[in-house]
Amino acid sequence: MRPTVSVIMPSYNHEKYIAQAIESVLNQTFPDFELIIIDDGSKDRSKEIIKAYEKKDKRIRAIFHKNNKGIARTMNEGLRKAKGKFIALFSSDDVWVKDKLEKQLKFFEKNDDLVVWSEGLVIDAQGNPTGGTFTQMYGASKKKKSGNLFEELLKGNYIFGQSVILKKKNIKDITYDERLKYLNDYKFMVDLAYNYEFYYIPEPLAMYRIHGKNSILSDRREWLRDQILVSTYFLERYGDRISKKLRAMLYHRIASAYAQLGERKIVLSYLPVLVKIDPISLYPLILLGLVATSENSLGRKILRKVYYLLLYNI
Repeated sequence: MRPTVSVIMPSYNHEKYIAQAIESVLNQTFPDFELIIIDDGSKDRSKEIIKAYEKKDKRIRAIFHKNNKGIARTMNEGLRKAKGKFIALFSSDDVWVKDKLEKQLKFFEKNDDLVVWSEGLVIDAQGNPTGGTFTQMYGASKKKKSGNLFEELLKGNYIFGQSVILKKKNIKDITYDERLKYLNDYKFMVDLAYNYEFYYIPEPLAMYRIHGKNSILSDRREWLRDQILVSTYFLERYGDRISKKLRAMLYHRIASAYAQLGERKIVLSYLPVLVKIDPISLYPLILLGLVATSENSLGRKILRKVYYLLLYNI
């Protein structure tokens, strides 16, 4: 029988946290779901823990990769395997509150084409609240959180992915980009936002765990390469449908990433592009400043502040 919700949980080396994550799903007050756990070649005891839970609860469908395939391929596999009407995204190191699904599903009664998400509490490695929330951590306390978020998300992602639930039918050809290591969730959310409105629940329905192994900036150069790929994709896919200020911002983001990678010639090639798009913009001056300053210098810090001021005023 088809479940109402398919919960997709990728797993990789989270033996310390995965039991709590699994139990937070199994203990939901809304019971009609399947939990698809895809272990992406963990080297710790994650596989043993998952198998033990799979034996106890028939709602769990476990898949084990012999070798690590990466988060994007793992998530795409989960989307293909899902049988539910709705898809809920989760992570093996985070935690749901017990009525998370029940509360979110109520918002689909009037409009099931929404992408529903919620606030999250930030917890430490031991599960203790840090006193902060997910949107505070991402500087999104005052940002628009419901409705058409497409242009807001082009500026930067602040959606709490582990709280998201949406209709599977609406995903269609939207997938996680397997070229990307760190920013595949960002691209995924922007593509969703172009097609569907979001609805934000201010109540924290999930907990986001901060620990030593979940820093996406551990490989800065790879993150910058992702930034170039994602911004280029946005321009190619949506460039003729967005304002010139947003186009200039995306071109500047690409050039800035190249500057941080030390590719000064490429950076300079973007100057005429930016001048043509928005002649009165400060982006060309910022780029020249990036070329002339070193990564950790005071000048570079000032340039970043100017960039964010421009970003918030788009």
